[in-house]
Amino acid sequence: MAMPIPPSPLQRPSLRLLGLGCVGVCALLALAATGQAALGPVLGLAGLVAGLTVWLVLRSPSGTTGRVSQADTATARPSQPISPPFEAILRTLPEPVMVIAAQEIDDLAGQRIQFSNAAARDFFRIQDDGVLLITAIRNPDVLEAVDEALFGGMAGEVAYELGGAQDRYLRAFVRPLGETLDGRRLALLMMRDETNARRNERMRADFLANASHELRTPLASLSGFIETLRGHARDDAAARDRFLQIMATQAERMSRLIDDLLSLSRIELNEHIAPEGSVDLSQVIADVVDALGPLLAESEVQMILDVPRSGLAMAIGDRDQMVQVAQNLIDNAVKYSRGRGPVRVECVTNLSGDAAIALREPQAARLALLTPDDVNDGRYVCLRVTDSGPGIARQYLPRLAERFYRVEGQKSGERSGTGLGLAIVKHIINRHRGGFGVESLAGSGASFVAYFPVHPGA
Repeated sequence: MAMPIPPSPLQRPSLRLLGLGCVGVCALLALAATGQAALGPVLGLAGLVAGLTVWLVLRSPSGTTGRVSQADTATARPSQPISPPFEAILRTLPEPVMVIAAQEIDDLAGQRIQFSNAAARDFFRIQDDGVLLITAIRNPDVLEAVDEALFGGMAGEVAYELGGAQDRYLRAFVRPLGETLDGRRLALLMMRDETNARRNERMRADFLANASHELRTPLASLSGFIETLRGHARDDAAARDRFLQIMATQAERMSRLIDDLLSLSRIELNEHIAPEGSVDLSQVIADVVDALGPLLAESEVQMILDVPRSGLAMAIGDRDQMVQVAQNLIDNAVKYSRGRGPVRVECVTNLSGDAAIALREPQAARLALLTPDDVNDGRYVCLRVTDSGPGIARQYLPRLAERFYRVEGQKSGERSGTGLGLAIVKHIINRHRGGFGVESLAGSGASFVAYFPVHPGA
């Protein structure tokens, strides 16, 4: 049986071109001595550039890289792993960059990630080069743009939104890279994260819309009372005092509304950036209950605490924002329980998401207002606040976390809220990659549950 004869070194494209460059350089030296060096530089430069170009662009299908040395030029092949010097630069770029390879048009199962830098691997959770593109990116517009760049030679640009609890806005840029020596087509896929820009734009629009809508009523009330005080009530001391008290209440409500709107805007702006700190939820609850002491004394509501000792309920989070969550939920429970019964605050650690929002009352209605996309090994630290208020009917539960929504026929006492408290709670929990749920039975109170990922060091 005849054995295949391997190609000689001069039969390989890169070595032939390098050899041509060497011949050109030799010709340059020889002709320079005779004064006829017109052709030598052309041959030398062309050969060296062409040979070095092949040396830089050759890459193996496996995606591994290496450098061709003088010792292994005798065995070098076009499919050998070769490392371009600029690869380290690509790997450290802050934006995701990928090189896609394919051989057949409209074959999504054949489009593979030939190269991905560190940013792309972190963002799309790519374990290693060589995986299918569709496992990392499922947007049909992006996949179509990649296919057109691979086999149509067309550059493309696609703006799209990632699904999930945390909104992410990306813009993909696709550029064709031509064909390799082994027949594969290559395309460059670059991503730009435009989440911050989109959030800034939406924040400004939402703030203006909400402020103009919600401030209109108290401003109209203030204007009306001012006109009354300028008129027939100017000399009526009793009416003047009553109107001034109403005006002060409306001004206070506007101040709270602006504070809540600004707080909600700031939270939404950074909602896609998860916190990394360690927070003791038991200590957070204790601090919030101490701060609400005057309100508890005024409302004569009994507070029942069931929390573990300090250091056992450690969660991943931002302490100030977790205080804001606990304060909103406990404050609401106290206001709705006024004159009805106690408020119970519980903290349980090392629970699954399902266990955190499990029903306590078989007849009650339960709804998950927010479910986390990513789980921290499925374990959470849970805060549950149960009031003794009138409860919430089943049909009102889906809208509880909407801005400015209030359940019909319910009042939270003399100090009415702005309608943004639960919306703020939901966005904070979403930033923490946690969950938010409610359980309620009309006439028997409501129970709100917020759960945060357990800190790995807990």
